[in-house]
Amino acid sequence: MLISLINKINELNEWLFAPIDSAVEKLPFADWAVDAICDSIHLLPFLFIVFLIIELLEFYYADRINHLLKKTGKSGVLVGSLAAIIPQCGFSVIASSLYSKRIITRGCLIAVYLATSDETIPILLATPAKAYLIIPIVAVKLVIGLVAGYLIDFIRPQAVVENEDFSVDFVEEEGCCKHDIEHGHKREILIHPVVHTTNVFGFILVITLILNYCLESVSITNLLVSGKYIQPVIAAFIGLIPNCAISIGVTMMLIKGSITFGAAMSALLSNAGLGLLVLLKNNDFKDTMKIIGFLLGISILSGILLTVFI
Repeated sequence: MLISLINKINELNEWLFAPIDSAVEKLPFADWAVDAICDSIHLLPFLFIVFLIIELLEFYYADRINHLLKKTGKSGVLVGSLAAIIPQCGFSVIASSLYSKRIITRGCLIAVYLATSDETIPILLATPAKAYLIIPIVAVKLVIGLVAGYLIDFIRPQAVVENEDFSVDFVEEEGCCKHDIEHGHKREILIHPVVHTTNVFGFILVITLILNYCLESVSITNLLVSGKYIQPVIAAFIGLIPNCAISIGVTMMLIKGSITFGAAMSALLSNAGLGLLVLLKNNDFKDTMKIIGFLLGISILSGILLTVFI
């Protein structure tokens, strides 16, 4: 039934964009460029709908989730992991701010980083033919986040602030697109999805153009295949770059078959969005390096194991 629904969505999508595809195909571009432009344009309505739904969830429920995370203390790994897999703008930023105040544990923070989905789920939802990847990706990130978070807190227990005045809004960081995380306004329910869709579309178009060009080269394709056990290591370091373009690029490469599932997971596990920037700014530098080391090590190990066994 699900496959039938996906096929119908794809058929409707092809019919809606047929005139645009015909116009693009008449442009004096190479086939790989035409395919990239058409594929990217097809994602626009899906992206907007997904980001609009995320914005509504974030506006009405993010405060409750954040307040719950502040009150969980040492038992926040489960809450943080479950909350992080829900696509929303800046949850890793909030977790980083909470950790810098020692309101959540190191294990909770790393669990949030590992489970954070960033742009992966929206892009897969906007690509119905690849939507089946959402379940394994979310499952892997959630399990690894939970196991790593609880293990880190067990091995290196850390005291947290138990009597913080939770009514105080100390998180003043911005999410993507200069989005106000803690003090959103109703007008942003429509504005932010439009801005976010436009930005993500731009990233997708550029990345798809690059990927399609690279895939035209047999030597590059062979290099990617032959280095599949090195991919998770390289991907984990790339994932550390605090920018949503990384998760977009990795997801598009996975969709195109340019990298293995293990390598993609390695990058998506280490990619914590803007959270690492906030941590570097507000937290002790030595402690931040330890957290990055944990994040990198877990991501590389997980990616290699997934590559070997899947």
